Amino acid sequence: MSSAASDSGSPPLLAIVGNPNCGKTTLFNALTGLRQKVANYPGVTVEKKVGECFGLHGQRLQLIDLPGAYSLNARSPDEAVLRDVLLGRRSDTRRPDRVVLVLDASNLERNLYLASQVLELGLPTIIALNMVDLANAKGWQIEARVLEEALGVPVVLCQATTGKGLVELKAAMSQSELPLSRWQAVELAEEVRAALLAIRAELALGGMVGQTASLLEPLYLLSDHDPLHAGFRQGQLGQIERGRAKLEQSHPGWEDRLADARYAAIEQLCARVLRRPGQEPVSLTSRLDRWLLHPVFGAVFVLGLLVFLFYLIFKVAEGPMGWIEEGFGSLGQWVSHWLPAGDLRDLLVDGAINGVAGVVVFLPQILILFFFIGLMEDTGYMARLAFLMDRVMSLVGLNGKAFLPFLSSYACAVPGIMATRTIDSPKHRLITILIAPLASCSARLPVYLLLISALMPGEVSVLVKALVLVGLYALGTLGAFVLAWVLNRCILRQVDEAMVLELPSYKMPSLRGILLLVWQRARAFLLRAGTVIFGISILIWAASTYPKHDSADASVRLEHSVAGRVGHFIEPVIRPLGYDWKIGIGLVASFAAREVFVNTMAVVYAVEDNDEDSASLRQRMAQEKRADGSVLYTPGVCLSLLVFYVFAMQCVSTMAIVRRETDSWKWMWVQLAIMSGGAWLLALLTYQVSRWW
Repeated sequence: MSSAASDSGSPPLLAIVGNPNCGKTTLFNALTGLRQKVANYPGVTVEKKVGECFGLHGQRLQLIDLPGAYSLNARSPDEAVLRDVLLGRRSDTRRPDRVVLVLDASNLERNLYLASQVLELGLPTIIALNMVDLANAKGWQIEARVLEEALGVPVVLCQATTGKGLVELKAAMSQSELPLSRWQAVELAEEVRAALLAIRAELALGGMVGQTASLLEPLYLLSDHDPLHAGFRQGQLGQIERGRAKLEQSHPGWEDRLADARYAAIEQLCARVLRRPGQEPVSLTSRLDRWLLHPVFGAVFVLGLLVFLFYLIFKVAEGPMGWIEEGFGSLGQWVSHWLPAGDLRDLLVDGAINGVAGVVVFLPQILILFFFIGLMEDTGYMARLAFLMDRVMSLVGLNGKAFLPFLSSYACAVPGIMATRTIDSPKHRLITILIAPLASCSARLPVYLLLISALMPGEVSVLVKALVLVGLYALGTLGAFVLAWVLNRCILRQVDEAMVLELPSYKMPSLRGILLLVWQRARAFLLRAGTVIFGISILIWAASTYPKHDSADASVRLEHSVAGRVGHFIEPVIRPLGYDWKIGIGLVASFAAREVFVNTMAVVYAVEDNDEDSASLRQRMAQEKRADGSVLYTPGVCLSLLVFYVFAMQCVSTMAIVRRETDSWKWMWVQLAIMSGGAWLLALLTYQVSRWW
């Protein structure tokens, strides 16, 4: 083990490194299981996943899953994180003691470019040759022992999705000593070597280089493909630019020649280790893509997949949702039985239990959504969605790469906005940030499902409800495209860039990895319900209860509370939309998070009923009347609310991340004004038109 690890007493740190779509995250999940933590690198919204596993002899090993990249010449902030961690330039992450280099065996030549750069850094390395089954399906034969001899490091054949080869990989990771690679891809001309030595010495004075054995370390720091220059201190950027200019002046085209020499060395290596048939069989990926990437059949498949997904969300989740409702109802009755009547019992039953239950009941439907997202990512279909959407995105001035962060926003806009860091074009990145919250995130799902249930009673078929839900998602997507077109044509006029996107081979998904993703999301959701939503429920109960009024009528008491006064204050603004002051309370509270609307209405109606055997929220909404005795939740009001929540911002966390990612208050307020103003106008139009029917 490395001296750094042993001196500090901490377990050795192994970095999982590889190209995008090579299976490194699946391998990381297989090794660590539930022993992992997910956060962000300080100062950079790039995901940092750290976990632990145990070697064959019981020793503890710490693993870090670094962002995927094709080269150490950073083109985006996530690639800059990979480079800086491997070079030991990040103060928040120590330099790894070892590297587990994951290679996609079915794309070996492409993967070896990054691998050759990493091997030259002088870190003990293990090659995990993943996806061997896909290479075999192509008729390829890889001479692993020849590759091991050529690179001078252990090579382990594995299949992360099935766990094949994990024992052998752990055995290699557990070795007390690993040889350093003797691979040298590039033979530098003497004058270039001398120039790099001089630049390295100059940069070393500023503490920028010196931790690696690679003479090419300055080359990665001198790359002009890092537009945000992540991790550089003041003054260092000038040193980098001067070094690049000096080297380019003395040796024009030096970087291109080095890249050509590296590719030539890799090609020679592949000729030794890779045996390919003269005519490769047509792969399953090619056969599937003929249909799934077809302009017509591909679009039909996407639509059918979404309808099937939302059908499951309504049908399969119906049973577990009933169990959750019954469980919380029994808990409320138990608390009511053992506690005497008073504020404490009302706080626990009406505030805490009913408030949290109003959101947790939608957990089964949210988990189905996340399971499908994980399934599409793990099979390789997610990249196909970006390819299919490239044609559509080009109509609004974006490309398919912008669709991937937008697609992630259907789970949550916050990580979706963070994912825009992989977009090279600053213009495309800003537009994608501004439209990302229009994707209907999982926080909207409880609101949608509640209002659809109120709009359509139980006798309406599940298929019709699923189609309405698809329509809401389509409406938000259409609104995002319209906004992107306006921003691209009228506000942010810059030259558009072409998209370069890799389509990985289809592969069998890792059920364990998908379930781990679902578990992480479920845990995050329940923690949110148990902390943030619990706290908000208590505050809403207090605001709906105090100051107390002497009236025996619960509605009058609610009307004179703090929440009631707030609802009455904004009622003139929302009355044209068909809403009353109680709905206004929900709208104000849901600025904290969209799903808070559900538990707010649960608390408000529970406080108003003041009944131990109060009906479920959906039943209570169906019974709600206006002052004149007419039904409140008419189809027009439900549709107006649905349209409002499709387009409204209603999320403080998203506003905060937009401020952070754009480094500007301006774009945060512009986004809030556009989304809130647009939501009000479209909800107004929906309600007023519905009154004519």
